Amino acid sequence: MTADKLGQWVHNPDLLRQALTHSSFANEGMRKEVHNERLEFLGDSVLQVVVSEWLYQHNSQWTEGQLSQGRAAIVCEETLAEAALGLEVGQALRLGRGEERSGGRAKPSLLADAMEALIGAIYLDSGIDGARRFILEVLDFALTTVEGRETGRDHKTALNELLRRRGAEAAYHLVGAYGPDHAKSFEVEVTVGGTPMARAVGRSKKEAEQQAARQLLKQLSDVAASPAKVDT
Repeated sequence: MTADKLGQWVHNPDLLRQALTHSSFANEGMRKEVHNERLEFLGDSVLQVVVSEWLYQHNSQWTEGQLSQGRAAIVCEETLAEAALGLEVGQALRLGRGEERSGGRAKPSLLADAMEALIGAIYLDSGIDGARRFILEVLDFALTTVEGRETGRDHKTALNELLRRRGAEAAYHLVGAYGPDHAKSFEVEVTVGGTPMARAVGRSKKEAEQQAARQLLKQLSDVAASPAKVDT
């Protein structure tokens, strides 16, 4: 999603520009730019409230501990970076030259921070109702699968078991590696019968494969009545 499309959510162009401006860009040379860290702080708080509210309303039998665990599984770098990839936030970021060369557009931590900044900008632009609409739409994939997002779940195994019952098999392909050796990010694509089905980024190939498998599991759960989606 380009900055123009993100403008559908943030109508104030100055706020949108700030939300997409990384400190590496703002601090480069003689630029006088406002970076997104203050918006990130605000957006994190708004995100916590909206997700807490949703979990409270939709899980009436959960204990306080279960609610806290569910929120932690959603309000985390991994989930926010996944949402940012779906919105193509990385393509719209304003990065300094060094951050650009090191693969900053695909870094999970940077993408997650930008998502929080966007939420902060939407809150200032459209209030809590606008922020709530954005959060519930872009994090729907996580909210509706929160019970299965526990740490350490083997999504690849779960996907293999599902596909095997349909006579299909998943394959994983590395499509990109970004950044210096000490801070690389890896992008992996999962295919079924040679057809690309989902992509994800992780701090290791293994993590990226797990996240790609999780995305595909979510897709398949949404179309459970249509096995032709994964026919080989």
